[in-house]
This record gives sequence, structure tokens and C-alpha cells, in this order.
Amino acid sequence: MEKTQCETIKLKKGEINLYNFNGIKLHAYKTNDPIDDEVFIVEKGSEAVVIESPCFYDNIKELEDYLETLNVNVAGILVSYHGAGATFLNGVKKYSTSHADSYNHNGGGKALIDGFTSAFGKIFDNSIHTTTDFIESGKTTIGGIEFDIIDTDEGFDIVLPEINTIYTHLLGHDCHSIVAGKDHAEALINTLNEYLEKGYDLVLTSHYTPEDLKDVETKIAYLKELIQLATTCLDAAEFKGKVRAEYPAYSGQNYLDMTANFFFPEEQ
Repeated sequence: MEKTQCETIKLKKGEINLYNFNGIKLHAYKTNDPIDDEVFIVEKGSEAVVIESPCFYDNIKELEDYLETLNVNVAGILVSYHGAGATFLNGVKKYSTSHADSYNHNGGGKALIDGFTSAFGKIFDNSIHTTTDFIESGKTTIGGIEFDIIDTDEGFDIVLPEINTIYTHLLGHDCHSIVAGKDHAEALINTLNEYLEKGYDLVLTSHYTPEDLKDVETKIAYLKELIQLATTCLDAAEFKGKVRAEYPAYSGQNYLDMTANFFFPEEQ
């Protein structure tokens, strides 16, 4: 399955990229919200499972309306990195690990939600999903759909073995990412190399349309370049200048600012 082999369905605000596998449909919802969220619906037969949820009220209404057109039973929502938006599909089961639940209610996820609340005000749904069903790392089945849960530092990644696809938090082959220093960059490279070894067809992320292994290779090269450039710089400003010169078309300047501070923490 190529990342471009999809049907695009335009909605009032966002859009759906619909992938049709043998017996399974993947609906990738591009919210077009202020933080470029993506939400994914995995449909099999008369059942569906949603990965993450929208967190702006207009997107919540839009995606709920779209789900109604599918005539499926939503068996649950997998809540990993994005805990906000709890008014979405109120009454549907919410699946999470204890670690991700804590991250969203008390840890870094909660801090992000507080920040977005201050930034966006009443258009942002800052209510946090309450986990109804705790899951653990490993294989699980929801609504007849197979998932493989992989614990991460913040939440959990999700493998969909029936369609050879993985969901993670961030990739973005042509934008900057938050990289917390050399050790983090090397860990990310190791993880992405595992994606190459496993040969996933698609890589789904929270803030980007579905990507493929060519995009993974591009991101690995970017991370290696960050490590190399950091060795040639004396401070964060020089580092940011060299990275911008190397990747002039990349978006995510705020992420680059954070990355520079991680590589050169003595300036903070």
C-alpha cells in the first residue's frame, strides 16, 4: 500500500484520506486544527476503533458526524499521546495503558493540555479522557481488530498487524521535530531502523498525514545530520542557524527552538 493510494474526502474543516485494504478500511482524519492533529479510524466489518481523538470542538462534531455516515459500531477509542477532547464519543469505551493514562492526567500530557487551554481558550476541549479499560503492552483485540501495543516514554505506539501499519507520535519527514539531545536522537534512529526492518507499509502519526518507509529514511538522515551539526556548534543560536540553512523549507520552527535548547542546555 502506497501512501498516495487513497481516496480524499473533503469535509467542512478537515478531510479524510481513506485507505482500502483487504477487509479493513483506514480513515485518516486530517483536522486542519491549530496544532495539525490527525485522528485515525480503523474499520473492519461492522466495527470500528478510533486511534486518538480530536481536541477542538468543531473537529469533534465534524468527526462524530462522519462516523455516523459509516454505519458502524465504535468499539472503543485508543487514547495514547492525546488525552484531551473527552467530549468526543461520550459513552464509548476508552482504552489506555496505566502509563499513558498517568501521562495525560498528571504528567507531560497534562502540561501540554494546560498550555493549549491558555493558548486557544474555549474552542479547545481540555477535558481529559477517563480510561474505562486498561490495556497492557502486547497483543490485544478490540472490535475484532488486532492491535499490538508498544510502551513508550510518553504513551504507547500501536501496530496494526492486519494492515502492516504502525502508529506513533511524531515523524514528519519534512518538518522539524522535538529532539531531546544526542541520546534521544540516537534512540529515535534505532526505533526508525526497526520500522525499516519490519517493512511497514504505512507510518501513522499524531500530527502528519500517513507516511511510508522512504519518509522514515529521510527522517533518519535528518536526525543523523542534527547530531553531526551539534558537534560543530558552540551554542544554540549557531546550531539553529546551521540547521535552518540545511533544511530551509522545513516547518516547525518552534520544535527546532526546543531541540536547540536540549542540545545546548547550559544556555537555559
